[in-house]
Amino acid sequence: MAFIPPGFPALCGWLSRRAENFLALLQFSLFVTFLLQIVFRYFLYLPVGWTVEWVTIAWLWGILFGCAFVLRERDMIRLDILYASLPGQVRRGADILTGLIVAAIFAWTLPASWDYVGFMAVERTAYMQIPYNIVFSIYIPFACAVIVRSLLSVGAAISGGKTGARRDD
Repeated sequence: MAFIPPGFPALCGWLSRRAENFLALLQFSLFVTFLLQIVFRYFLYLPVGWTVEWVTIAWLWGILFGCAFVLRERDMIRLDILYASLPGQVRRGADILTGLIVAAIFAWTLPASWDYVGFMAVERTAYMQIPYNIVFSIYIPFACAVIVRSLLSVGAAISGGKTGARRDD
C-alpha cells in the first residue's frame, strides 16, 4: 500500500470543497450577469456588452474548471450501450486502449495549447479588456486533468480495478 502523508486526505477534501465553492460562485455570477443583461437590454433599453462577455467567459471557465477539479469520474455521462454488452476482458482492453489514446492526444496537443494560450496575451476582450491568455488559461489544467484521469483509468483497468466506465460491474 502506498504511503499517504498524514493530513493529505483532509487537505484533498478541503481543496475539493474550495473548488466546488469557486464553481458555485462562478455559476452565481453567470446567472446574476445574465439577469442584468436582460434588465439592461429589455427594460432599460441600454444594451451593455460586458455582460455578454462575462457570461461567455464564466461559462467557459465553469465547464473546463468543473470538469478538471469538481466532476468525479462516477458522475460523468457515458454512452456505453455497446460497451456494456462486451465481455469483461474486452471491456478492460477497451478501457486501456481508449485511456491511452485520449491521454496521448491530450499530451501531444498540450505544448501547442500552451503556446497558443501564451500567444493570446497580445489580444484582449472587447469590453472588459481581459487578456485572452487569462480567458483561455483554464484549458491547460483541464487538459492535464484529462491526461491524469485517463492514465488512472488505464492503471485501474490493468490492475483489474473498477474504472469509471466499469463502475456497474
